[in-house]
Amino acid sequence: MKLQFSIVGLILLGSTLSLCGLIVADLKSDQQALLEFASSVPHAPRLNWKNDSASICTSWVGVTCNSNGTRVIGLHLPGMGFSGTIQESSIGKLDALRVLSLHSNGLRGNLPSNILSIPSLQFVYLQHNSFSGAIPSPVSPKLFALDISFNSFSGSIPPAFQNLRRLTWLYLQNNSISGAIPDFNLPRLKHLNLSYNNLNGSIPNSIKTFPYSSFVGNSLLCGPPLNDCSTISPSPSASTDDYQPLTPPTAQNQKGTNHKKSFGLATVLALVIGVLAVLSLLVVAICVFCLKRKKNSKSSGGILKGKASCAGKTEVSKSFGSGVQGAEKNKLFFFEGSSSSFDLEDLLKASAEVLGKGSYGTAYKAVLEEGTTVVVKRLKEVVVGKKEFEQHLEIVGRFGSHPNVMPLRAYYYSKDEKLMVYNYMPGGSLFFLLHGNKGAGRTPLDWDSRVKIVHGAAKGIAFIHSEGGPKFTHGNIKSNNVLISQELEGCISDVGLPPLMNTPATMSRSNGYRAPEVTDSKKITQKSDVYSFGVVLLEMLTGKTPLRYPGYEDVVDLPRWVRSVVREEWTAEVFDEELLRGQYVEEEMVQMLQIALACVAKGSENRPRMDEVARMIEEIKHPELKNRPSSESESNVHTP
Repeated sequence: MKLQFSIVGLILLGSTLSLCGLIVADLKSDQQALLEFASSVPHAPRLNWKNDSASICTSWVGVTCNSNGTRVIGLHLPGMGFSGTIQESSIGKLDALRVLSLHSNGLRGNLPSNILSIPSLQFVYLQHNSFSGAIPSPVSPKLFALDISFNSFSGSIPPAFQNLRRLTWLYLQNNSISGAIPDFNLPRLKHLNLSYNNLNGSIPNSIKTFPYSSFVGNSLLCGPPLNDCSTISPSPSASTDDYQPLTPPTAQNQKGTNHKKSFGLATVLALVIGVLAVLSLLVVAICVFCLKRKKNSKSSGGILKGKASCAGKTEVSKSFGSGVQGAEKNKLFFFEGSSSSFDLEDLLKASAEVLGKGSYGTAYKAVLEEGTTVVVKRLKEVVVGKKEFEQHLEIVGRFGSHPNVMPLRAYYYSKDEKLMVYNYMPGGSLFFLLHGNKGAGRTPLDWDSRVKIVHGAAKGIAFIHSEGGPKFTHGNIKSNNVLISQELEGCISDVGLPPLMNTPATMSRSNGYRAPEVTDSKKITQKSDVYSFGVVLLEMLTGKTPLRYPGYEDVVDLPRWVRSVVREEWTAEVFDEELLRGQYVEEEMVQMLQIALACVAKGSENRPRMDEVARMIEEIKHPELKNRPSSESESNVHTP
């Protein structure tokens, strides 16, 4: 029996060693393929790849490995100064690759046929290079996004594209692609651009709902949304190099109705005089309105007139002075470095409007007589005494030295009234920029601005955690508490309020930002702050709200919903439609999604620290910084 057991043990040991050898061999083959690529194309000096397999997953610029470090799954090298031709024996050998981003380089020649056919490939970004020749076929059936725009590809669109059932983005614009468009039957295709090529024939019914801009610049292409096919000459002698945009049907119809009216001089003069008279009346009416409004403002005394709450309703607020004791009228405490050019009485006389009602009180925008604008937060249900209140705010006051933390300028404490005074941020909050003013005329928040805002907020929270010590938390991180400066910097506000407030023993789970382990205020930790910030990241990526606000009914449990969508594969369906209508940078969006999901891990021990989160967000926009020394715990962020 002992002999038999030993033989079985040896067999199992041999199998294990063989498996380990296979894993090492796979990583070594990936390393060899990358080195082959780097040696065949000139590149910028910052490409730090060396013949050292131990560091390929941790320090090679632009390289991402899977969670156990056995395969290369991502190659992110945009704008690295590459030139020359990619060899068949290089990138195409990375048979576990999911994301390939080589856009904005100088790569040229034919694209190797074994790259797009990598079975695991999902996202491909090769735009703004000089590739030529035919588009390779076949392609990976798992492909979500393919961007080969702004190259010199020729030939026809491969028929294999008709079978890409997961394809969501397809950008082929500004090439020399010719022939007819295949009859696409792609259920997930949401973003298509075939403009400025040499395509001909009629636009298939399956894609005719895409906008005019998706097809413009193909002189021999016809059908909705372009001109009717009967207007296109079928003559084979027609030039295929004609890149002039076709006139939209609506514009052409307007040209067809060429009825012009002539006006005499007397008519024109009468019209001008009439317009000037109307404008004069409008100016007089506006002046009268402004004078009345100014008079009413001055007569308002100590009453704060609420103009609009977060729900958009008009209301009148209570006076700040309702709980201010007479002997303490001017005892407004200012922090070091803050302007003390006003006192409490100036605040009480200021005209103001309600900005919003949050978890811990009501915020007012107050315009002082001298012209200064501040935000006054009137706290409710403060349970600590004056000494403890002051000691705690002394700590909070230190955080204002960081550019991404909203500085607390002053505070007031009495038995019945507790006020906090902040600088006014004209940019509003991240919540409003993401969800406010929905409808016609709205300007969506673009991707670069979103990244800049959340990166600033991450740096601010990381500073709070570092400066306040291991037990100091924010405790109420949400998009409403990420305020925006005029330079679109994200600043975290409402720092350190939970310890002062009368929070219930059992906290409501309706708060969509709260970590699952936080059942009462005593269980808030820095890792639960990380969870809340992860929900903010998901909110920024998806455009959905995790809390029910008046007027915003599209509410979901964001972590659960996103996990359900991406459980099997990364998918484009989670991203905000407003993002997808702008500059497409899906590789960065996928990386941000990875960071967000790491932050909202159910187990707090699996979440990264906030300084690591801030660093990883910075690396999305600056991948060359990935080579900086970092702590071992950065490995908490895994790839799916």
